[in-house]
Amino acid sequence: MKLIRFGEAGKEVPGLLLDDGTRVDARAFGEDYGEAFFGSRGPVRLERWAKENAAQAPRVGKDVRWGPPIARPSKIVCIGLNYHGHARETGAAIPSEPILFFKATTAFVGPNDDLVIPKGSEKTDWEVELAVVIGERARYVDVADALSHVAGYALHNDYSERAFQLERGGQWVKGKSSDTFAPFGPFVATVDEIADVQGLSLWLTVNGEKLQTGTTKDMIFGVAQLVSYVSQFMTLLPGDVISTGTPAGVGMGCKPPRFLRPGDVCELGIEGLGSSRQLAVAYKS
Repeated sequence: MKLIRFGEAGKEVPGLLLDDGTRVDARAFGEDYGEAFFGSRGPVRLERWAKENAAQAPRVGKDVRWGPPIARPSKIVCIGLNYHGHARETGAAIPSEPILFFKATTAFVGPNDDLVIPKGSEKTDWEVELAVVIGERARYVDVADALSHVAGYALHNDYSERAFQLERGGQWVKGKSSDTFAPFGPFVATVDEIADVQGLSLWLTVNGEKLQTGTTKDMIFGVAQLVSYVSQFMTLLPGDVISTGTPAGVGMGCKPPRFLRPGDVCELGIEGLGSSRQLAVAYKS
């Protein structure tokens, strides 16, 4: 299944994306896609509901906004320097363990919402990433059992303000957490939709120029390793997100470096997980 949410920002309601591209309203199912849903075998129950009801469910108009396909998670855990190519372009050593940082959940927005360049920003950057949605509470999970704790996968653009991240002291979270810095979706594909999560192609363009291309085969630590590793340090709750890192081609790695300005357009996608588009706009108080 492909889980979506739609409607006005802050008032999104649940739906489904059918195989023919039709969006349907799933409010009659009676639950939003949050922690309680994922923690109670929600996708299994939703699939049963969809088999009986999706064909007759109300359709969602093409002009209706795509919201983030899950409700705001309790946390967004991100993995730094997790592609061999990206580590090389930054001049960093290959990590011996996953590098963890957080992204504020207030950055979470719909896949095609505008990217707001933060106040005082000169170095806003892009990062196409595979995101993992947790489906079952995970604590001290073994690698062999890790994928059983995953509900699905989604497209995520892990926007970063590099000066805030690297030049202002402290943790990376400062450069990762501005409002609109986590456009998510367009949908969450349940695990049965993705045959090989370590064999997906990723891409990103800025103003039509392709700057990132890669494959999840290039990950230093795979999805199962990451779920297991993060669970050694914190409890992962149903609906939580792990963003698994980006391939080479970020703005910071260009020669000379290049960063986003108002009017620029980022488009990105992952095989099997759709595409998204963000227009960069200036911050206004």
